[in-house]
This record gives sequence, structure tokens and C-alpha cells, in this order.
Amino acid sequence: MSSEAFTQLVDAHYAALYRFALSLAKNTADAGDLVQQTFFIWATKGHGLRETAKAKSWLFTTLYREFLRGRRRDTRVTSIEDLPPGEADVAAEDVDRVTRMDAAAVVVSLQTVDEVFRAPLTLFYLEDLSYQEIAETLDVPIGTVMSRLSRGKAQLRAALAREEAEGKSKEVPFEGREGRKQA
Repeated sequence: MSSEAFTQLVDAHYAALYRFALSLAKNTADAGDLVQQTFFIWATKGHGLRETAKAKSWLFTTLYREFLRGRRRDTRVTSIEDLPPGEADVAAEDVDRVTRMDAAAVVVSLQTVDEVFRAPLTLFYLEDLSYQEIAETLDVPIGTVMSRLSRGKAQLRAALAREEAEGKSKEVPFEGREGRKQA
């Protein structure tokens, strides 16, 4: 890969990868390290990718795997089986309230969601990946993605409700995107 092509790849995907890394690592230094490591791996192994159109998915998958590798060194990774039994999915949230929610409050609340749920939520809502792309990125079945999104939304709703009850969030007008892709 030429230096110019590599620069274009970095320019095209750096911001999205950094946002994803920040949502996982919860601090700027570790997020920057994850993104740097991801591009280093691309520079050494990315030429093996047969379809360059899948570079974005490859980069997100690599970043996520590097994050997990680092977490395994530090602590045991929380798994879906560690959840308390009988945790029910919550009904759909009030769309009017959510579309007026302060984006900064949502991002702060997202940081309180369990890590296993935060990654799919970030990929779905912030990076606009489909269920299938998330499943490939996280290397889990699509059913697991749907389950983690559902449980993650429940945790996020609870965190937002706490913020609202404490008076920390403010509502601002927001024009939402129409038509979320599912697969």
C-alpha cells in the first residue's frame, strides 16, 4: 500500500475509530493508543485484505480485538453469562424525550453502561453499523448483538433517567436520522 493510500485510509477512518476506542477505553490516552495500534497492525497486515471495501470493518474489528487483548491482561472480561438471571428487556423508550436529550449527557451516560453492552451500542448508534457488521466486528453471533443492544439500551435508559432525576441533563431540539439499517 502506498503512503498516500495509507494516509487516505487514516483520514477516512481515524475519527470514527477514535470515538469507538474512547467509548471502550474511557480515557483519551488509551483510546489514542488503541487507534495507533490498529493502524500499525493495518500497516503490517492490512495488505492481506482481499476486498479493500471491507477496510472499515477490518479496522473496527482489529481495534476491538486489541482492546480485549489489553483488558484480558488487566482483568477478566465481563461476559453475557455473568448477568443476573431473569433480566427483562424494557419497553421502547419515549422517542420525544430522547430526541430532545442533550448529546453530551447521552455520551456521559453511555460511559456508565457495562462494557459488554457499550461496544455494540456505540457501533450501532454512533458508527451506524448494521447488526451483521457489528456481529463481524465483535466476532459474536447476530443474536448476541441484538441481545446486547437490547440490554445495553435498558442500562442506558436507566442511566439517562438517573441523570434526568438529578437534574444534570438538559433537553435541546435535535433532528434525528431517519431509517436505521438493521442488517
